[in-house]
Amino acid sequence: MKILVLNAGSSSQKSCLYDLGDQKLPEHPLKPVWEAMIDWTVSEGQGILTVKSNHIKQKITLQSENKTQDIAQMLNSLIQGETRVINQFSEINMVGHRVVHGGTKYSEATIITPEVKATIKDLIPLAPNHNPAHIQGIEAIETILGNVPQVAVFDTAFHHKIPVENAAYPIPYEWLAKGIRRYGFHGISHQYCAKLAAQILNKPLSSLKLINCHLGNGCSLSAIKDGISIDTTMGFTPLEGLMMGTRSGSIDPAILIYLMREYQYSPKQLNTMLNKESGLKGISGISADVRSIFQGIKEDNERAQLALDMYVHRLRSQIGSMLAVLGGLDALIFTAGVGENAPIIREKACESFGFFGLKLDREKNEASPVDVDIAATDSSVRILVIHTEEDWAIAQECWHLHQLPS
Repeated sequence: MKILVLNAGSSSQKSCLYDLGDQKLPEHPLKPVWEAMIDWTVSEGQGILTVKSNHIKQKITLQSENKTQDIAQMLNSLIQGETRVINQFSEINMVGHRVVHGGTKYSEATIITPEVKATIKDLIPLAPNHNPAHIQGIEAIETILGNVPQVAVFDTAFHHKIPVENAAYPIPYEWLAKGIRRYGFHGISHQYCAKLAAQILNKPLSSLKLINCHLGNGCSLSAIKDGISIDTTMGFTPLEGLMMGTRSGSIDPAILIYLMREYQYSPKQLNTMLNKESGLKGISGISADVRSIFQGIKEDNERAQLALDMYVHRLRSQIGSMLAVLGGLDALIFTAGVGENAPIIREKACESFGFFGLKLDREKNEASPVDVDIAATDSSVRILVIHTEEDWAIAQECWHLHQLPS
């Protein structure tokens, strides 16, 4: 069985192909036989396509102003040239898409029908940077691969069971009925990490209290009890919660009223400021990349130091919030680009929780850990670093749906 996965961002399109052959779903993630990514942030009307397969890495500059044509060129590298891994598109059995927002309607992976597509479009106002890209990817597959089955795997689905008292906002009740509530995001990653944590700890997932810290350019925490997300930091949109690479996270909403009243900010300007110009980038003035922040600190850049201090403070505060919701903790998990690769962030995050017996093993923390426990032997709480595999999790959902009777 061959499964193609598309993972669309607001300014990128990542894709990979898994070849499971005739085997059952393996316990451990397979490595894709082909990987590709288009980065459209270079300049307007231009993208950079990177393709890796057959031990070859190619970079191609795309000049088209039509993203569907760019996606077509990306997919053509599956069947053409040195990166070819299949002879024709008809060999692909299923295509899985990460979809950021599924609203309250979808609580599990779903075969994409005209109705599902319409719902994803209807939810564009709640995820304006992502859902349009998902529709674009779905329609590109329809054009290029024809009627191959496509699956939507929703980032919001894992948070579907959050209790209403945790999901509702304290604004007039009628807005809850109109869909203004906490949805939560990064659900594919949170669920994958929770399942793998149970394997690493050799305990049933249904017996564990976990806090998963997904720290990348976007950041969120999930409080997971008995395998179910009962609270999370992102909310109605992916803007709420932790300080992120370019996103502000939670701020006093009256700031927005003030900016509109006193400085005549428009909704578009506010959106750009909060989503693109805030967070680590906005405070440091350097970059959204934590590595650049660390370099700035080495050069005695005070704003870089402030950015890191704010980031860590908010991370600790939100971990504490999740801890209170859970009423205990078996494991604290770090994942995604920053969570997996920044030992200083893990160390600083853990420092505040020694009061209840959480202890980090510094040597293990510095040893580029992957899918292991880095807690000290006498720690009352385990500390895990897990390499999140969102694409593999999407492929797993496709495999399961493919086994269902038609």
